[in-house]
Amino acid sequence: MDYNNYKKIIKDRLDDYRYHHSLCVAEQAVKLAEKYGADRNKAYLAGLLHDITKNDSMDEHLRNFNRFGIILTDVEKAAPKLWHAISGAAFVQKELSVEDTEIISAIRYHTTAKQDMTCLEKVIYLADFTSSDRTYGDVEIMRKLVCKDVDSAMEYALKYTISDLANKGLPIHPDTVYAYNQIIVKLSNKGDIK
Repeated sequence: MDYNNYKKIIKDRLDDYRYHHSLCVAEQAVKLAEKYGADRNKAYLAGLLHDITKNDSMDEHLRNFNRFGIILTDVEKAAPKLWHAISGAAFVQKELSVEDTEIISAIRYHTTAKQDMTCLEKVIYLADFTSSDRTYGDVEIMRKLVCKDVDSAMEYALKYTISDLANKGLPIHPDTVYAYNQIIVKLSNKGDIK
């Protein structure tokens, strides 16, 4: 697959920081795909395109939601930081003609996660958390966890996200809560959480 055209598209749409981040996420996604058994080509493309609408203005997002027939929930309306995942998935599908539903879904849920995530969806979610350009406080813990176990990494990432949002008084998307509850139950049943 020739990724140069996609790189040109995101370079034209994103600022330098976000373009660099997208390349870093794509590279990390390939590493995690190889480790956990996801398709490395799909992982690279989803990682490359995951933030394609990140630099769009609020008005541009709203126009795209209208154009693509997307109706936001009340939580989504109150959380504009989630909009790029929603509009980005639709943009990639409708404007770039990417037909692979797994890639579209990985882009769509890279910020919230969701219940019953595929391996590729987890890879993109975690690659975004652990790409080489990330510098937040717990990033080294996350990088160790993704090298060890996908479920433990998901549990830590979801707990980190929920705690961060709650501490800032921001809404928590129900998909994030469902994903967290599912992983906690799974790890509890395996005896990994007491």
